[in-house]
Amino acid sequence: MFSQGFFTSQLEKAIGWARKYSLFQYPFVTACCGMEYMATAASHYDIDRFGAGFPRFSPRQADVLFVVGTINHKMAPVLKTIYDQMCEPKWVVAFGVCTCTGGFYDNYATVQGIDTIIPVDIYIPGCPPRPETVLDGLMKLQERIQHSRQEF
Repeated sequence: MFSQGFFTSQLEKAIGWARKYSLFQYPFVTACCGMEYMATAASHYDIDRFGAGFPRFSPRQADVLFVVGTINHKMAPVLKTIYDQMCEPKWVVAFGVCTCTGGFYDNYATVQGIDTIIPVDIYIPGCPPRPETVLDGLMKLQERIQHSRQEF
């Protein structure tokens, strides 16, 4: 196929739009940020209107990994295994300050940011992040997915 052709570029836009609104998330929840994650998925904020309301609890069926809460060094290999089991294309969202940077846990047991283990696409700061911030991060991820190069 031609990379500059009309048909290819329009097909790429259509696939980007479809992927943008069909996110299957895998929640890896470990700490207190889980309450805000659940609040965002509840009816008041309704994450489902963004096409991400159906969580999958198998990494082989998910394409977005939500890492929510503090990650310690004992859990790091488990997180890496889950990430490796996900099919391509896959995206990672770091949810909360403890996930992004280790938070106020500056010790030997806590991972100082999950980007030292797996690549992160979107960082959602806060302790805990407000649901509006989570939805903003999700919209940024959707824009990134839609405008990325689609492989088919």
